[in-house]
Amino acid sequence: MPEHHTTARNAENPVPTQEVGAFLGRRREQIAQRWADEPLFRAVFTVTRDEAVEAGRAVADALAQVAGSGRVEDTDSPGFTPVREQLTRMAASRGRAGLTAAQISREVDALRRPAVDLLVADLPQASSEHVRECATTLTALMGTLRLVVMETSLTEGQALIDRQQVQLLEVATPVIRLWDGIVGVPLIGTLDSARSQVVMETLLESVVDQQARFAILDITGVPTVDSLVAQHLMKTVAAVRLMGAECVVSGIRPAIAQTIVHLGLDLPVVTRSSLADALAYALHRLGADIVSVTPGGAGTR
Repeated sequence: MPEHHTTARNAENPVPTQEVGAFLGRRREQIAQRWADEPLFRAVFTVTRDEAVEAGRAVADALAQVAGSGRVEDTDSPGFTPVREQLTRMAASRGRAGLTAAQISREVDALRRPAVDLLVADLPQASSEHVRECATTLTALMGTLRLVVMETSLTEGQALIDRQQVQLLEVATPVIRLWDGIVGVPLIGTLDSARSQVVMETLLESVVDQQARFAILDITGVPTVDSLVAQHLMKTVAAVRLMGAECVVSGIRPAIAQTIVHLGLDLPVVTRSSLADALAYALHRLGADIVSVTPGGAGTR
């Protein structure tokens, strides 16, 4: 008898997740219409309202699939896969508009109330307890949607930061054409692994593009040189050599020279005290000389 009674109740009041899934599929058009007027959709899809409605339908379908699977609190539910890219674009759009993560979260949370109101209106014959259970399930599902949006927003934000860091490294590490066949990189600041990789890549590209025979690495603006920095420099020098060019390191100050000696490092590379001296060396190797005019006549440097 107890089992028969439970079966009858389940037939009358389906499992809340199934009920919510069926509701989302049945009322997706009404839900999408209401969401299209909410700030999140209205501000992102500005061309036509139909575009916002279509996006709302896609999200409602995804939520229906998640609810149907019973994984309403699982951000990794396969149901979110079809709309994850769309949610990423929406979050990124709001972020570019100047909204903080908290503000984006509130905009996603604002989608919950229209959906819950429609759910309650859609179950007029159900018991108050069942309606409450379904509303709680839908609220949990919308909370999971908010987490998915925030995850995608943070991921997109980190990707943007990473891209900007690379761009800043490239800007902070310019390769300069000093003369025909001579390029130079004035390094300023700390030289870590990430920046060393950018230096190597940009310098090698410039050697190829400029058909350079000499590449000058000027470290006048590098505050310290330890074994790791020296290794990075040597890797860059070796890579330049493999491209058929000669590398010259300039700007080695007395303190840095002492550090290199104390570390017992071997620097099998041509060095000069200043960028000017390195340029003069490269020009001389190319068969040209820098002539300085003095009061007593002209002299070759």
